[in-house]
Amino acid sequence: MARSPHILIVDDDREIRDLVGKVLEREGFRISRVENGTVMRQTLATSAIDLVVLDIMMPGDDGLALCRELRGTRNQTPIIMLTAKGDEIDRIVGLEMGADDYLAKPFHSRELIARIKAVLRRTDQAPRLEAVVESRFLDFEGWRLDIGNRELLSPEGVLVSLSSGEYDLLVALAKRPQCTLTRDMLLDLTRGRASIVFDRSIDIQISRLRRKLGEDPKNPSIIKTVWGGGYLFAANVTES
Repeated sequence: MARSPHILIVDDDREIRDLVGKVLEREGFRISRVENGTVMRQTLATSAIDLVVLDIMMPGDDGLALCRELRGTRNQTPIIMLTAKGDEIDRIVGLEMGADDYLAKPFHSRELIARIKAVLRRTDQAPRLEAVVESRFLDFEGWRLDIGNRELLSPEGVLVSLSSGEYDLLVALAKRPQCTLTRDMLLDLTRGRASIVFDRSIDIQISRLRRKLGEDPKNPSIIKTVWGGGYLFAANVTES
């Protein structure tokens, strides 16, 4: 029997924790509820968590700080941010911190469930994305993408932290150098078809990848924008 995904809900509002927990339990998820970052850290250290539903607006360590902390320790557990703020800039900041998705309050329970399933499906699809990779390493411009360990090494040998979405996107691009990939194609390769039509996460992750690769945002040389088309991985790639 397949193991039911374990979801960690982090929110200082007890009513929200209980409401979201009951909704997800009815969908068959296993649920843990915590009220702050301290208990979140303890739970992540002692339990196998498949996804974190993380509120931004909390006293003490807020959701953005906790998300940044997790990604700084290279913890790649998928994160969906919840917040009362609906402005797009807040969404972008959350994704910039390494969150996998973002949902503004108030939200419909079915939308939260759909987003959780989409992120979990994307995570589950990562091995299938790797299955088409015959080589252990992809090398470009001095960078080394270690497929076996899901790691990116800089030309100086420094390990660069990537979220699961960033890693999958970089593999999809690097395996297809000199090919224009539309956003729809990249969504298919990395997320499946559960994305929102106006979701800008691909663009945001491309920006984050460029920054981590040390690219000039105004004149990138590795990941180029094809206006009206999508993105092209312009670097020469060797496999080993």
